[in-house]
Amino acid sequence: MKILDWYILKRYLLTFLTMLLLFIPIAIMVHLAEKIGKILENDVPFGELALYLLNFTIYFANLLFPMFLFLSVIWFTSKLANNTEIVAFLSSGVSFSRFLRPYIIGATIVAFAALILGLYLAPNASKGFNEFKYKYLNKGRKIQETKNVYRQINENDYIYVSSFDPKRNEGQNFTLEHFEDSRLTYKIFANRIRFIEKDSIYKLTTYYKRSFDSLGNETIEDSRRKNIDFEFDIDDLTPVNYIAETKSYGELIDFIKKEKARGSSSIGRYEVVKYKKWSIPVSVFILTIIAVAVSSIKRRGGMGINLAFGISIAMIYVFFDKIFGVLAEQSNFSPLIAVWLPNVVFGILAVYLLYNAKR
Repeated sequence: MKILDWYILKRYLLTFLTMLLLFIPIAIMVHLAEKIGKILENDVPFGELALYLLNFTIYFANLLFPMFLFLSVIWFTSKLANNTEIVAFLSSGVSFSRFLRPYIIGATIVAFAALILGLYLAPNASKGFNEFKYKYLNKGRKIQETKNVYRQINENDYIYVSSFDPKRNEGQNFTLEHFEDSRLTYKIFANRIRFIEKDSIYKLTTYYKRSFDSLGNETIEDSRRKNIDFEFDIDDLTPVNYIAETKSYGELIDFIKKEKARGSSSIGRYEVVKYKKWSIPVSVFILTIIAVAVSSIKRRGGMGINLAFGISIAMIYVFFDKIFGVLAEQSNFSPLIAVWLPNVVFGILAVYLLYNAKR
């Protein structure tokens, strides 16, 4: 039976790679055709453009990894069915579960690749892709909170700025409140705060500090200018919208913990990114089983019927995934449920279709 396993596994992996090699260049050409005007207008250096296209390839492949796999499995399994090869396999005494084994082995290999891609390669690609996009293609787009920023830095400190300029690392109307045992111990005001990168300190203009002892007595300190080494980083003050996508899994876990302690309003968006790193590899198995169950039967309409059915399922899956992802990002809907619900629904569909295919 090893001959059968190698035959199907080879077709599984080669068809998937062929699908990637066919669609990714098409995606690159379409994307370039859409953005070529802005690229030429901004005189983008060739080296940066080449690196952007590489990052775009990894970003695009990670985004649609399961869909490429799903369509490739339907394609080559339909060919096996049309050539009556599946009938020959099953007629020789091979059970449908045994016939499915090389598909599961192939899905395991692809799922592992998807896991490595999502945990380590995709974050760096996403960072380069988004930085290029906002630098050359989407100039002026808002990627950070810059008005009325209020954040909890740690268990004791809260900061506020009425406005913040990321390019100059400068904020207006800065306030820091420090609490101990739910009691305000001191409060710092400044008309302007600026981060001096070379010295890693904050320069405060029109500095004013009110301190309170345990008896409520007040001490006032003021200065026209004062340099302070605060514990928070300037990037922590206003993280960019896509920052979760640029972090490896370990960094993302630490970042989410820190953001929860600060009371960030974007926790849903960050947790969607975290859960998708695991849900995508699982979806590889689910979509493989659905694809085999749908395309292993020879139909009167041939491969076209199977492909049409497969594309419909793929579009519905993408629709569910996007809708629930946006719902979790924009509301209090659980990110865990939002990310895993499509897999649960389509997992049930996979079991149903597999049961009918065995019959």
